Amino acid sequence: MEVRVGGKSYTKIKDTAKRYDEGKEKPVIISKTSEIQRKKLEHLMKNIHKPVNIPNRPKEWKPPNPKEFVHNVMGSSAGAGSGEFHVYRAIRKRTIQREEYLDNQKKKDKEVVGFEERVAENKAKEEAKTAKKRNKRQRRKAKLKKLKLEGKLKKTENNDSESDNRNSESESENEEEKSTNISDSEKG
Repeated sequence: MEVRVGGKSYTKIKDTAKRYDEGKEKPVIISKTSEIQRKKLEHLMKNIHKPVNIPNRPKEWKPPNPKEFVHNVMGSSAGAGSGEFHVYRAIRKRTIQREEYLDNQKKKDKEVVGFEERVAENKAKEEAKTAKKRNKRQRRKAKLKKLKLEGKLKKTENNDSESDNRNSESESENEEEKSTNISDSEKG
């Protein structure tokens, strides 16, 4: 079956739908890559018991280690034969690739270290902010607690003083009544 995406044709996906009149497979024209993915998923879902091969991530390319000793190398200067120049260029190309690889590795390592430093710095800043807010919250809470205790003490003191005042008032009223009773009895 031929699948067309844009101007290119792919034959990996097979569509079993056949034309009734010709007996040939029906061509499918796909305009989006999402449709290709949908077709592949449909193909996989036809037989769900069949194991699917999920490839591992490709390993990062690493240049081969340099040769310890290179025999008969001539530069690109005079005296080198025409065949020697190509040997020189191949060795030079490998050396340049190796150097680029090492430079890229160094750059990646610096980026990773820089990122880890920024993360640690941000964590420290956030921890400092959190600690500051926590201390403020605890001070506020302690202050409220202290005010509540003082308020309760004041209320109990007020209640005690009010009850003392009431007691003293009632005692003074009792004394007044007794004195009025005594004066009434003296009169009578």
